[in-house]
Amino acid sequence: MEVTARINTDSPTGRKLVREIQKHKKVAKVDYPLPEAMLNGTSLSEDEVWDEVWQILSDHYGVDVRNL
Repeated sequence: MEVTARINTDSPTGRKLVREIQKHKKVAKVDYPLPEAMLNGTSLSEDEVWDEVWQILSDHYGVDVRNL
């Protein structure tokens, strides 16, 4: 018999549960869903991905990291 569980990994307890399940490789397997962008058929080019990374870093540090 197999059981499917949905665990919210946004909380520390959820992440702890997933780590515990991953320890038992003979009896348990963890499948991760694809990101929403991949499910919609939307694909980004390499340049678009890097632009997004630079923007996230710039927002986090409060400076334009492209100019450093």
